[in-house]
Parts: sequence; structure tokens; C-alpha cells
Amino acid sequence: MAKKKSKGGSKSSSKEMLIVGSKAKAELKNADCNCAGDALDGLNEVVHWYIAQAAKRAQENGRKTVRAHDFIAC
Repeated sequence: MAKKKSKGGSKSSSKEMLIVGSKAKAELKNADCNCAGDALDGLNEVVHWYIAQAAKRAQENGRKTVRAHDFIAC
């Protein structure tokens, strides 16, 4: 997957993009909202955090398999 080029002085994320930008933007448009230039980067950071937390929870429970309930916030 090609890395996204950063624009000028904007702060770019070093993490791989895990979301489909066009799909996320379409959902925001359906909610009658606009999408700022950094919104998808912020959402991507949240997705990375949720994955890390789910993996940690699975490992703490002696599993290598992440299950749906590992993503549910307490």
C-alpha cells in the first residue's frame, strides 16, 4: 500500500491507514457533516488504539484470538 504524501507543514501520521477514506467521508456526508482534512487521520488513530486495546485484552485473558467483545468499552 502506498503511503500518503504529507502536505506542506501539516502533521502526518506515521501509522498505516486502516480505514477506507471514501466510505468514512460518505457516512459523514450522510450525517450532513463536512470532513476536515485531518479528520480521517484522527479516526485512523482511534482505530489503531482500539485494535491495540483489543489485542491487549485478549492476551490478558490467555488468548491469541481477538473476539468482538474485546472491542467493547467497559
